[in-house]
Amino acid sequence: MNALQFILSLFLSCGVNTASLLSWLISNRFFFTKMDEVTPVQRNCNLFRYKGYCFLKQLHNKESVDALQDFLTREDDVFLVTFPKSGTVWTQHILSLICSEGYRKGTENTSTIDTVPWFDFNLTKQDYDEIPSPRLFVTHLSPCLVPRDLKNKKGKVIYVIRNPKDVMTSMYYFNNMAVLSQKQPNFGKFMEAFLSGDVYAGSWFDHVRGWYTHKDDFNILYIKYEDMIMDLRSVVKQICTFIGREMDEASLNNVAEKAAFKEMKKDPRANREDAPEELVDKSKGTFMRKGTIGDWKNEMTVAQSEQFDALFEEQMKDLPLTFTWDLPEKPSC
Repeated sequence: MNALQFILSLFLSCGVNTASLLSWLISNRFFFTKMDEVTPVQRNCNLFRYKGYCFLKQLHNKESVDALQDFLTREDDVFLVTFPKSGTVWTQHILSLICSEGYRKGTENTSTIDTVPWFDFNLTKQDYDEIPSPRLFVTHLSPCLVPRDLKNKKGKVIYVIRNPKDVMTSMYYFNNMAVLSQKQPNFGKFMEAFLSGDVYAGSWFDHVRGWYTHKDDFNILYIKYEDMIMDLRSVVKQICTFIGREMDEASLNNVAEKAAFKEMKKDPRANREDAPEELVDKSKGTFMRKGTIGDWKNEMTVAQSEQFDALFEEQMKDLPLTFTWDLPEKPSC
């Protein structure tokens, strides 16, 4: 009997409930493996785990990941960081509208993947050293994997956070479209993988905790996905102030109008309808789905929601973060 099997049997013999046991395993899973070792991901054969993060085998290897820390950042670099399905493409679109006049006015034939390219996999084959300042990048990486310079407050980080029940629901649907993802037979099985951190980018709990507890190492702005839905103009203004871009009221209003989710979903530069077939199976759905708050209620059973809540409370109770789980009710007349 190995150490994990012994601890499991000990917990179960003491009558520990399933939610508490799952919470403990998630909190301590890396006790059983070395962080610097490459290990397989139990529920997804297309991923490997390294330093607590789950990478796609087709896009990364240990050497390419290690090299990312040596990337030389500039003082005015902006890194957009999210856990998957937390408003990544939406915020790329907003940054493009703010920082590129040609993109905002539609005079440049470009897309968000060009204006805010992926940092850790260069899909557009750009020479990042040749991009004029300010450079914009996007990534899902955890704080221990980003460039060392960024951890010394050289450059800026915009971290977008979304309530994890909606993240999980959106990720479930996207997982069915993503060609490189291992499919789960139903939502319940996907929830097991999500809560165990056996999905792309690893554990949502670790990702959010990592970026929050290391916030003093970075020049960072936190944005809530739900605030983008309820008051997009204020979020746009926050971003402008943080990255040092001055905008008059007319331009600010213009960005907010064009950045609205329903408008973005129609914009071919941002809606990812041109995503290559080797990455996305468009017969299984659209890249941009609902862009709402509380869609988890359409998928999760009461029992699943209660299991999630128990684990969430255990994992997040010591962090002063608040989440919006549903759209506020409109006052009755």
